[in-house]
Amino acid sequence: MIEIILPSSVVSADAFDDVLDGTLFPEEEAVIGRAVDKRRREFTTARLCARKALRMLGRAPVPILPGARGEPQWPAGVVGSITHCAGYRGAVLGEPEDVSAVGIDAEPNETLPNGVLAAIALPKEQEEIHELLRAHPGIHWDRLLFSAKESVYKAWFPLTNQWLSFENALITIDPLRGTFSARLLVGGPQVHGRRLTGFSGRWLVSQGLILTAIVMPTPVFSARSPRSRSA
Repeated sequence: MIEIILPSSVVSADAFDDVLDGTLFPEEEAVIGRAVDKRRREFTTARLCARKALRMLGRAPVPILPGARGEPQWPAGVVGSITHCAGYRGAVLGEPEDVSAVGIDAEPNETLPNGVLAAIALPKEQEEIHELLRAHPGIHWDRLLFSAKESVYKAWFPLTNQWLSFENALITIDPLRGTFSARLLVGGPQVHGRRLTGFSGRWLVSQGLILTAIVMPTPVFSARSPRSRSA
């Protein structure tokens, strides 16, 4: 489903049900061996999605281990992101000559718990979310904002290896075009000779889920034929 909001420069694989007989690499098993059943299922299915996406890039499956902040550690020459929530697991991958950063997130299309919006949103964002809720009540815009901020962080961290707080990016959501923008309120890194000042992304609400995705293109693309992105 996430392929709907992705460019042709990346590949994707997703799942709505867990693979109960999925096999992990020994290194992955060591990470998840003592986890509760729910965590094991989401971890395993997300890794199987990542392996499928790796095959779509023409690469052999390898262990995808979490880094110091839980970020997936991809093999050399791969840029990507993983997400999972109740009823959804997904992975999106690309190659550095095509994309510089990828960040994806999935959330249930449900309102945030009490107090969370105030904790994650800047005053301007809170005002815009309340306006969106009045104008378009079928979508839980507070949760979409949270998802967009998660995608921003997932795109940001591999470029910087630094934490990015919720208040460090100002999100603007376009309810009609299915897009959002993020303006960084802290100094960004140099990426291909340019200072990073923000991200742009797309969102989708379908089947009770909210999906957000950021795919930041590399300035000069390699000449390649388009790949199939669906999974």
